Amino acid sequence: MNTEKSHSLFEEAKKYMPGGVNSPVRAYQAVKREPLFIKRAEKGYIYDVDGNSYVDFVCSWGPGILGHSHPQVIAAVQKACEDGLTFGAPTEKETILAKLISSLMPSMEMMRLVNSGTEAVMSVVRAARGFTGKNKVIKFNGCYHGHSDCMLVKAGSGLLTQSIPSGAGVPENCTKDTLIAEYNDISSVEKLIESNKGEIACVIIEPVAANMGVVPPKKEFLQELRKLTEDNGILLIFDEVITGFRLALGGAQEYYGVKPDLTSLGKIAGGGMPLAVYGGRRDIMENVAPIGKVYQAGTLSGNPIAVTAGIETLKILRENKNIYTELEKKSEILEKAFKGSGFNVNRVGSLLCPFFTDKKVESYTDALSSDTEKYAKYFSFMLEKGIYIAPSQFEAMFVSYAHTDEDIEKTAACIREAGKYMF
Repeated sequence: MNTEKSHSLFEEAKKYMPGGVNSPVRAYQAVKREPLFIKRAEKGYIYDVDGNSYVDFVCSWGPGILGHSHPQVIAAVQKACEDGLTFGAPTEKETILAKLISSLMPSMEMMRLVNSGTEAVMSVVRAARGFTGKNKVIKFNGCYHGHSDCMLVKAGSGLLTQSIPSGAGVPENCTKDTLIAEYNDISSVEKLIESNKGEIACVIIEPVAANMGVVPPKKEFLQELRKLTEDNGILLIFDEVITGFRLALGGAQEYYGVKPDLTSLGKIAGGGMPLAVYGGRRDIMENVAPIGKVYQAGTLSGNPIAVTAGIETLKILRENKNIYTELEKKSEILEKAFKGSGFNVNRVGSLLCPFFTDKKVESYTDALSSDTEKYAKYFSFMLEKGIYIAPSQFEAMFVSYAHTDEDIEKTAACIREAGKYMF
């Protein structure tokens, strides 16, 4: 596989950007390769600058549930661009998107549009603290909630990939009120609540942990967490930046039948454009400025182009009831290929992850037992076969509606071949 142009571009990029990239996991360090530079993407494929094509299971880290360059979304965005890229003023489309989200996810009674998942989480935690008048937050080991200071503790995603327990430049005072529980262990939450009585504003969780690979909640874990928070007057926040609109139209909260007090959304909500959302109960969100004292603002929040992409994507998902059925069917084929080839795999809906460990992966500790050297070997094998997966053991594999039956069968065949190669 020729990647000379990608190599040349990477050498130039390293002169101007840390590691030559604008997000750490793109650097391919964990898989001992150099990153590919992508020129374009269409449907279920991406194409690099050297002319290589790949079946894409990264899907821009989740937004691409419909695949790349969906004609309806592209046409709407192009038309919106003709009216101007940004106004810094209210537009009708912001309300259209908010109403659409609220109709699909009823817990989102009131919301605020922002620009990234990190911003959404930072803001939703602030809203929880402002509403309750309490400072302490419980998060879970290995769950990633963006790179705001108070959340950069025992996080997953790129931090796990690079073995960074927390980021440099984060003062201790910023994380002293962040308490760490163990994912899928309700007793660890109970202990923290008991030892910090009356001081905890909220519990924030990825309902499906998708930044330490894919780790689903144990049966009743989310229901027990909901009851525990309600009984103790603590707000429950679902970080659905990844799971929102991916597992179901109503996200993980519909999929598992658990209603949080607050939610953060991103990725699919913006149709692949820089857009995120936080919101939830009306009485909590009415404390956000300008009608409340919890301040949050953003020059490009509710950007009309990003909002347009979000509206069109959610409309397509709402109007085509077959999408989630097809995603389930395609994902199940890949899951069976993994299991039949000796891989230890977790799947929830269209999120998958193979782990190189003999343990059943139900927690951060289980995920860490994975052999990352083997994953790197597996990654290179699949890439050489034209299958583009995450360059890290601790990220999800995303299936899109644009993946054809042929794409899925090709990938399943490569998985089976990889099993013979790896085991």
